Amino acid sequence: MRKKFDKEFKQKAVELSYARGNASEIAEELGIDRTLLYRWRKEFNQYKNNSFPGHGNPKMTDLERENARLQKELREAKMERDILKKAISIFSASDGKSTSL
Repeated sequence: MRKKFDKEFKQKAVELSYARGNASEIAEELGIDRTLLYRWRKEFNQYKNNSFPGHGNPKMTDLERENARLQKELREAKMERDILKKAISIFSASDGKSTSL
């Protein structure tokens, strides 16, 4: 069975491995596999404070996170626009006028 480690534990382990300079020794002291600690270090180097999000959340850099937020905002704006277009066509049809968008 795999052991679960929280974000704080992972960050402290990574920080300790850099402070002491020997990741293998730190991994042994903490009772974790050294390859796991090396993977945490690699993830921390790549994603910094966005590392170890947990609960199946994707790891993203700040730029990727902002891009995802903007894409979501754009999808919502397009959906609102489409709803307004349909409403205009419905109201125009009931008035007997034709409006093309």
